[in-house]
Amino acid sequence: MNISILMDFSPLLLVSPLTFWNWPTIETVPANAAEGSSDVLLRVHNSPENLRAYYWYKGKRAVESQLIALYVIATQHTRPGSVYSGREKIYPDASLLFQNVTKKDTGFYTLRTLTMDLHEELGGGGVITGHLLFVLYTAELDKPFITSNNSSPMEGKDSVALTCEPETPDTTYLWWINGRRAPDSDRLELSKDNRTLTLLRVTRNDTGNYECGTWNPVSANQSDPVTLNVLYGPDSPITSPPVSHFHPGDNVSLSCHAASNPPAQYSWLFNKRPQSFTQELFIPSVTANNSGSYTCLVHNSATGLSRTTVKNILVLGNTAQTHFS
Repeated sequence: MNISILMDFSPLLLVSPLTFWNWPTIETVPANAAEGSSDVLLRVHNSPENLRAYYWYKGKRAVESQLIALYVIATQHTRPGSVYSGREKIYPDASLLFQNVTKKDTGFYTLRTLTMDLHEELGGGGVITGHLLFVLYTAELDKPFITSNNSSPMEGKDSVALTCEPETPDTTYLWWINGRRAPDSDRLELSKDNRTLTLLRVTRNDTGNYECGTWNPVSANQSDPVTLNVLYGPDSPITSPPVSHFHPGDNVSLSCHAASNPPAQYSWLFNKRPQSFTQELFIPSVTANNSGSYTCLVHNSATGLSRTTVKNILVLGNTAQTHFS
């Protein structure tokens, strides 16, 4: 479990009339640490020289029930308080050490300094220097992974929700599409915590690699890419060559193509009679008998869609010239 420390110095002051000095400051060392294996020091700077004792409390108020420990400067003696866990240590400069920090250490911390004899403390002669907010973050982030409600959606029909797992508190989630940060788009929606990316009415342009990343102040990680395979097509087929008139004896090769994912299945009809179940139809040494209507039928078994196109061929006489349609 990693932690980040944020400080809010909003000092509350109870000062005797003759006490004049600059406010102590508190530095967190280190700024980030891992739960259970790291120590954190609340280092106090600019502590007055005329102090008799230090009190550290958990919370915003210096109340006896929340006392961590009292440190007597003259004797260098520490007296544990009611919320002392055995992992805290106060140094002569008032700094407070947390050993093997845990999530239970989260909260505000208040330092009180005593400027008079210890037996007079309850008379109100102390100083509260400020509050410290100690925010714990999640453990060293595991490598995230992406789950999808539909890895092979159909173009124009389906929406896809990609979720970055696992769900981790206090974590920022990021998304990349084909190696670039996910752009702003009317068809892209992010959940409130950014953990789920929804693609509305997917198109073939959404095909590609999707990655998510997790981040907190002490850790960052990125998932392996997940490929979104958008099913589409077939589009209207296109035939080649553009030539539609041929001479007797010409070898004719008709080809048909349609954008489709997965690749489409092709078949040819000649005057409505099946000829070939291939993308290309080869007709050697054509004669007038080969003149007619050639239909290319394209089918996508995944989308269930089919498209056709018709090409009319005319085989001319021996002296005719080739024309282009």
